[in-house]
Amino acid sequence: MSLYVTSINSGSNGNCYYVGNGREAVLIDAGISCREIERRMTRLGLSIPSIKAIFISHEHSDHIKGLCRLSLKYRIPVYINQRTLTATGFFIAPELLHLFHTSDPIQIGDFQITPFAKYHDAADPYSFVVEGGSIRIGVFTDIGRVCERVQHHFSQCHAVFLEANYDDDLLDRGRYPYFLKNRIRGGYGHLSNKQALELFLNHRTNNLSHLFLSHLSKDNNCPNLVTELFSAHANGVKIVVASRYEESPIFEVKRWSQPADLIPEIPLFPKTLF
Repeated sequence: MSLYVTSINSGSNGNCYYVGNGREAVLIDAGISCREIERRMTRLGLSIPSIKAIFISHEHSDHIKGLCRLSLKYRIPVYINQRTLTATGFFIAPELLHLFHTSDPIQIGDFQITPFAKYHDAADPYSFVVEGGSIRIGVFTDIGRVCERVQHHFSQCHAVFLEANYDDDLLDRGRYPYFLKNRIRGGYGHLSNKQALELFLNHRTNNLSHLFLSHLSKDNNCPNLVTELFSAHANGVKIVVASRYEESPIFEVKRWSQPADLIPEIPLFPKTLF
């Protein structure tokens, strides 16, 4: 059994993450336009009708921009909590709306999705773990701090989209006003490279094969910087920086407890799987 993952987009200009098994898939967030999601999935050879659910982490526009159009056009169910839905101001057709209230796992086809609360400056923000065939994929972005819940779920994952939003020095020296810098690093904003690296070093296990560094700031971080920083400590884990400008390749994640460079990955999804 394998799961296939890709970042459709990652950053303050839009976030959308895909997890599939070759027959069905789920999206975490839909923060770029429906048209752009369609274009990028088409380029990857992915089928939008295979998407069985969209899970929404919180109401900020870079996570919900394409939600209504995508859900309505393809009749994709939306899983969201009530406070987040209220904060969006969106109307989701009742037959497509599914409200979750707790961190109890949600069954979608062969997937089990576990939501859990996180620290972020939103109404009721959640992160998610997508499990299929005993393979766990975490989507941990827009995290103000590393709490015990993040540590627990990170240590159980085979691949993780992990926020590495800013470099401390670049943020300090950058052009952002003081209040915004404090929002970013104040415990309810975003995770720094240093915080993400500490989580990676202290809570990874031999199960972890892929780490997707996500939601990088355009102004306060640099892809080359985070690649160099994490690669120095990778110890066989495949390090990938999720782009804010384009989709990533599709990566195959297997339930193997051995270094990622021994695990095959596929640059494009075989269309014969649909």
